[in-house]
Amino acid sequence: MRNLVNYAIKYAEFGFSVLPMAGKRPLIKFADQPPLTVEQVKQVWEKYPYANIALRTIKFFVVDIDVHENEANGFDSIKQYEHPEYFRKTLEQKTAGGGRQLLYLKRDDMTIQQNIGWLPGVDIKAHPNNYVVVAPSSNHGKLYEWLNKRPIVTASPELVKAINQEKITNYTPEDLKFSGGKTTTTHLFEQITQGLGETGGRNNALAAFIGGLLFRNVDAEIVYQLAMMANQNTPKSLSTNEFNRTFDSMVKKEIKRREDSD
Repeated sequence: MRNLVNYAIKYAEFGFSVLPMAGKRPLIKFADQPPLTVEQVKQVWEKYPYANIALRTIKFFVVDIDVHENEANGFDSIKQYEHPEYFRKTLEQKTAGGGRQLLYLKRDDMTIQQNIGWLPGVDIKAHPNNYVVVAPSSNHGKLYEWLNKRPIVTASPELVKAINQEKITNYTPEDLKFSGGKTTTTHLFEQITQGLGETGGRNNALAAFIGGLLFRNVDAEIVYQLAMMANQNTPKSLSTNEFNRTFDSMVKKEIKRREDSD
């Protein structure tokens, strides 16, 4: 393993919001926090010398292209997209898993929405509290690599409009109120935006949330991302260490449950 502190410092000096990562997991609490200074980056890497590097998607967004387990092929989706001219040439990265990521600067005159599943196998990572792991980080022995030395260019307005997929609707929230009882799955979805509740029950709520998704065969990395969003939407969110301890504990429980059921 390599110490990537010098790379992290360079990213910070170029104005990026840098995060230390254990694989794909943040090692510090960062939601709605200001970017780390160069001195803070040095201090963090003294504590976590072999951390990967991620950049928060504050000033830029990412077109994340991959092949998913459900056979959704992002490369085919991009090739078949009817407006290839929307994708301006820009800085591009190959991920450790073989995917591709196009980085675009956000426009000052338009808001870009995060859009997971924009196209089959193509996600848009744009939320200020989201992030992308970057070169020369590694995962399972494979490297992230920049594929060119182009600057990050500003996204075309056409691409932003296509991603946002603005639709005009004539309904009000009251039209969609459901008179029946809510299912456990409904509750899990609502927790993503409503958070984990009051201070006293946050750990139990997080454990139940993670366990519920793992029980439903949601991929562990996706569970981590969704749980992190729920924690970030909690008024007094759990610390990164508390969050990671709970997540690891629930993953171990789920592994044991599956082994016992075989």
